[in-house]
Amino acid sequence: MLQQSGAQEAKIPETHDVAAVNRRVDRIEYASRQKIYPKLAHGTYRNLKWALMALCLGIYYLIPWVRYDRGPDLPNQAVLLDMANNRFFMFGLEIWPQEFYYVTGLLVLAALVLFIVTSIAGRVWCGYFCPQTVWTDLMVLVERFWQGDRNARIRLDKEPWGPVKIFKKVMTHLSWVLIALATGGAFVFYFADAPTLARQLLNGSAAMEAYLFIGILAGSTYLLGGLAREQVCIYMCPWPRIQGAMVDHESLMVSYLDQRGEPRGPIRKSAVAERATGDCIDCKACVAVCPMGIDIRDGLQLECIQCALCIDACDDIMTKIGRPTRLIAYDTIANQEAVAKGTTAPVKIFRARTFLYLGLIALVGLIMLGALWHRSVLEANVMADRNPLFVQLANGDIRNGFTLKVLNKLHEPRTFAVGIEGLPEGSRMVVAGQENIEKPTIVVPTDVLSEVRVFVTVPAASLGKLASQTEPFNFIVRDTASDMLATRKATFRRP
Repeated sequence: MLQQSGAQEAKIPETHDVAAVNRRVDRIEYASRQKIYPKLAHGTYRNLKWALMALCLGIYYLIPWVRYDRGPDLPNQAVLLDMANNRFFMFGLEIWPQEFYYVTGLLVLAALVLFIVTSIAGRVWCGYFCPQTVWTDLMVLVERFWQGDRNARIRLDKEPWGPVKIFKKVMTHLSWVLIALATGGAFVFYFADAPTLARQLLNGSAAMEAYLFIGILAGSTYLLGGLAREQVCIYMCPWPRIQGAMVDHESLMVSYLDQRGEPRGPIRKSAVAERATGDCIDCKACVAVCPMGIDIRDGLQLECIQCALCIDACDDIMTKIGRPTRLIAYDTIANQEAVAKGTTAPVKIFRARTFLYLGLIALVGLIMLGALWHRSVLEANVMADRNPLFVQLANGDIRNGFTLKVLNKLHEPRTFAVGIEGLPEGSRMVVAGQENIEKPTIVVPTDVLSEVRVFVTVPAASLGKLASQTEPFNFIVRDTASDMLATRKATFRRP
């Protein structure tokens, strides 16, 4: 496994033996993982992370249990991925498969918001909202509960196995497994009515797929949040590589202010010695609290998730020794360069990059709002018979068969009148099962896609009026209660 940055690099001896050099490089680049023992930090950013972790976990675990009344014929779960009926419910919004572009629009908006947030303040998504970060924080919290803080966990791992160590390790991993099972269980509740599925899971009557997915998600949560942790962010996640294109000299990043901190040195009683060193006393408190195990004083690094716990740790030390806080702080490269020259540079949140993202967000948002505003609650589709294309009746009339599908998106049954236009006079249409009804109708239940067989006939005397062997015409589907129309093009075929 690749070593993390900050590890001491061995020097490659000067030699002309290429094979020897390659072997030496392999020993440098690959090493076993060094376990990280993050210490509990105290301060503004740690409290903010606790609050956001509780918020994110609360939303994830509780949303499937939120109810939303949609009437007697529809599920009353506020957020539901109804895979059986190919529908997605989100409170008052219902998305059908043919409307998946709404989901695409939401994903594009989410990506653009992530881009603009990254351009303003770096990887704050990774440090506060990413599921990997949230669940890793939770797993570390549980580990700290059973095994103690950083020093206690280090001592425990060095101790020989005994009853106390076995108990602490078993309880830690058991707690992780329970959290993982709750995580996987909560996810499947998004795909079915949560109370009903919960009862089925408990009495063993749920579908095997539910148990399978709970097992897969539980295993993934246990592995990624409990065991792999920072390895996921460093080696598996592509975002650290991508986000480099989103930031610039004006982006706020967690930074060590080396102009103020260097040269580092311990606290000494001599006033001369104190003036000869910077504010950094090289206590490594920032390293001890880092969940990625890096030293922020080495500069911006791929591993840094911008969680700002090092700011809390450093502020605590600076307060204790009577020096100004924010030796580690959110700062821009532009300001650090200005400070090195004896000036300062203001934070520029609004600049070309952010204006571009804001413009794209506004554009996509307006398109989405326009699509929702003009969203029809009536959909109709027509499919012509392929075999045979037409039938010649005994009296010479030509008949075409079609399958008409009508989707009722309202939460109440609706009656639709069906007709045709664009064919010669005397042409007629009948709905299968309503052959003797002059003006056929289709009753579509609540939130259902209904399909019927429809036959269109052109009399022999009118065939000469058709311009070609494939004559276009329209099906008209009208809501009898509101006169809402849906028009669909079709083609009549003759010999």
